[in-house]
Amino acid sequence: MALVLHAGNINKNVFKALVAAEYSGVEVKLVQNFEMGVSNKTPEFLEMNPIGKVPVLETPEGSVFESNAIARYVTRSKADNPLFGSTLIDSARIEQWIDFSTMEVDANIAKWLYPRFGYAFYLPPVEEVALASLKRALGALSTHLASNTYLVGHSVTLADIIMTCNLYSGFCRFMTKSFTSEFPHVERYFWTMVNQPNFKKILGEVKQAETVPPVASKKPAAQPKETKPKAKAEPKKETKKEAEKQPAKAEATEEEEAPKPKPKNPLDLLPPSKMVLDDWKRLYSNTKTNFREVAIKGFWDMYDPEGYSLWFCDYKYNEENTVSFVTMNKVGGFLQRMDLARKYAFGKMLVIGAEPPFKVKGLWLFRGQQIPQFVLDECYDMELYEWKKVDITDETQKERIAASSTAFRFRFSVIHFSSETKSNGNSNVGTKLSQSISLVLSGYNTVDDSQVDDNET
Repeated sequence: MALVLHAGNINKNVFKALVAAEYSGVEVKLVQNFEMGVSNKTPEFLEMNPIGKVPVLETPEGSVFESNAIARYVTRSKADNPLFGSTLIDSARIEQWIDFSTMEVDANIAKWLYPRFGYAFYLPPVEEVALASLKRALGALSTHLASNTYLVGHSVTLADIIMTCNLYSGFCRFMTKSFTSEFPHVERYFWTMVNQPNFKKILGEVKQAETVPPVASKKPAAQPKETKPKAKAEPKKETKKEAEKQPAKAEATEEEEAPKPKPKNPLDLLPPSKMVLDDWKRLYSNTKTNFREVAIKGFWDMYDPEGYSLWFCDYKYNEENTVSFVTMNKVGGFLQRMDLARKYAFGKMLVIGAEPPFKVKGLWLFRGQQIPQFVLDECYDMELYEWKKVDITDETQKERIAASSTAFRFRFSVIHFSSETKSNGNSNVGTKLSQSISLVLSGYNTVDDSQVDDNET
């Protein structure tokens, strides 16, 4: 029995299995008349993949889903297949590059591509991070390929098949020549691979994207208005006066169809505050020396305790923070989601400790006397922290604010971006975190416990 691949439109996830089949001499047939939204909703399909995603491979032993797993199955269908390498270390490196291709290349291509095609919500800062992460991955790949024709060994392996298929989406859809020229060895590698006979048989002629697609418009197309049939009239020539009326009618129609203004955020309805948040953010950003004397003093001069409130936050589950880059990603994701409050908030997050488990703390300035309800509703991370409102009449708490802002002089707010880190007492931790930075709107410090009085609450 031939292996049967269930999939809709041919795409890079399907190509992985088909190209692997060509190199392995394994017969894989595409199911006929597959219709997305119909075929993948049938009970028979859902029995093979309960979440209804494609591709799915039907085998004599049962079904397999997930494209990399399918490509592995097809490859292993041939005994001693060279696509998996001939030694233990080669096999491990093939798996290494498959994981790299999936997590560093394909994932960041998707984060750039999907919002522009309307499959995900478009946020420019998120796209910036995805682009930076993709460039970092392609840079690492280009460095490896500078002295290697293939990813592992001296012939095509499954790692090359999966890497090339993942790059295919980028090259064909939005990675223009001006973008890929920064990575000449990746370019050479990709065009070498797609012109191999087994690739070309499945992919056909590959053309590189010439432009980056614009962001998909969220505005629905205007529905044509129904018009009542008019009585027949004698045709007459359009006068100049009537022609001049047409733009006016079009403008009136546009006015009628204009969307209703969005309701105001409740925070916009609060009484005006003497504190201008952007002035503080500007002072914070521009103060390079004497931070305590200039920025902290300036903050308290600006601060309006009636219009704003300060909050300490402490992560509830610090015992889980045993891996530096995972902790960094956790904090980075939180800040990404807090972007929705950029107009009404300013925040600083701290990763504390030279050795794990790392402690995560924060200091936030919010408009109003409470944490905005829309932030609590939309940002699920909020419940992972203990929040305590700062009592500005308590000099100890005020000193904690000053000490934090001074000791961790770092742009870490919902309106700033930086890739700077500082390590105190453990250069290894700082180096790892610095290498791992891919955060949106933010950055962070790793510091010793001695820089923050951890007994303060």
